Amino acid sequence: MPAPHNPLKAALALDTPLFGLWLSLGSGYAAEIAAATGFDWLLIDGEHGPNTLATIHEQLMALSGHNVSPVVRLPNNDPTLIKQVLDLGAQSLLCPMVNSADEARAIVQATRFPPKGIRGVGYILGRASNFNNIPDYLETSENEICLIVQAESVAAMNALEEICSVDGIDGVFIGPADLCADMGHLSDVAHPEVRVAVEDGLRRIRATGKAAGIIDGDPKLIQQDLDAGANFVGLGADVLLLVNAMRDLAKTWKARTT
Repeated sequence: MPAPHNPLKAALALDTPLFGLWLSLGSGYAAEIAAATGFDWLLIDGEHGPNTLATIHEQLMALSGHNVSPVVRLPNNDPTLIKQVLDLGAQSLLCPMVNSADEARAIVQATRFPPKGIRGVGYILGRASNFNNIPDYLETSENEICLIVQAESVAAMNALEEICSVDGIDGVFIGPADLCADMGHLSDVAHPEVRVAVEDGLRRIRATGKAAGIIDGDPKLIQQDLDAGANFVGLGADVLLLVNAMRDLAKTWKARTT
């Protein structure tokens, strides 16, 4: 019996865009609510969300059995953290702040067992192998791991083709917020120079045959991303959706009574 099939990895090889949402609340309950809303993928955010390995585990369990693909973003690309989250059953990773092909290769190595990599062979204790009930996990797991690395700096954008050429990298995700800061346009993701860089980057990524990712909250920018070839598209975050809905509700009713 092989490792579980990863539908996200297979779907990213196609041209149809896949739409997702950031899960930043750190809650299995909130993750389960999001699982029923129709997104193709949901990102458990361990970089900026208040997540630990325990809450990541909780959310992976909450999403299991639903028709949505979980993606995990760790706070950094430490091989120890990568090992632990893979053993928890994550098959798709979004890896932050990758600036070169060498950094991308190091991440790939962290997901492969020796002699191809450095991942510790303790899968029999983890959810990934259904607690050693998947006899062929060791031989088949890497075929189902989906690795998407984030390009969030000018250096990364300059190295896109080299990063995309790394065997084991399935896609590159442009981080517009950090990129615009590195370009000297802090918080202005819609700045013309940033948009030129983003759209050019998305086209260059797709030209290599790899998936091109982005997150934007403005419908106009999202459409521009899609037109440039983005096929792994984040549409927002649970925290922002919640706070905006709450703010609008309070504002609506206060305005009617003052």
